Amino acid sequence: MSRRDKGYEKLQFRLGYRFADLDLLERALTHSSALAPAKRIERSYQRLEFLGDRVLGLVVAELLYRRFPKSNEGELSRTLNTLVRKETCAIVARQLGLGPEMILGESEARSGGAEKEAILGDVTEAVIGAIFLDGGLEPARTFIETNFEDILHDGQANRADAKTTLQEWGQAKGLEPPNYVLVERTGPDHAPEFTIAVELAGFPRVEATGSSKRIAEHKAAERFLVEQKVWKDEK
Repeated sequence: MSRRDKGYEKLQFRLGYRFADLDLLERALTHSSALAPAKRIERSYQRLEFLGDRVLGLVVAELLYRRFPKSNEGELSRTLNTLVRKETCAIVARQLGLGPEMILGESEARSGGAEKEAILGDVTEAVIGAIFLDGGLEPARTFIETNFEDILHDGQANRADAKTTLQEWGQAKGLEPPNYVLVERTGPDHAPEFTIAVELAGFPRVEATGSSKRIAEHKAAERFLVEQKVWKDEK
């Protein structure tokens, strides 16, 4: 067994999949910043991310179709969008410990690239793409169902997207779309915290904090819906 093979033993165990071609796994973990420009297309995770994103969408769409036989197309679409977004993929990346396994350029590593939401989300999709190329759809499906099923059960994605729901609720009342305002940004560059307020005419302003603006906006919208008793508080 080569040094590289040994280095990926524990990671493959966490992934629940053993690669026939470990080069695919290495590419899935390699950020473009670690490569010379001429090698970025061939050796970085970008192309695998593109593929994995499509495989993820297909598998999750089928999962939702079977799981929620009474949901209409709009409800299924909103839940799909929540499950396959970068923030959700980043949750999976953290659960699997993908950040420390990544191959980053020196500058990207210094700026905390292994903890950035967008990069972690990309790497999860790239790993899915790598599994698909290495073993086909079934092992990719198993990986997705195993890792995204928990998020679905945890309630982090079993509701329609909060921002969409809030906008539709406001429109039904004849109101202008909600306005999202950045209140504060704190923390270091590699681990920022954003506080976002959502404003809707005639209602109290509601704030929430998250590790990205999108997460904070989603949380603020969700809190607004709970406070107005559109949604139940599931905490």
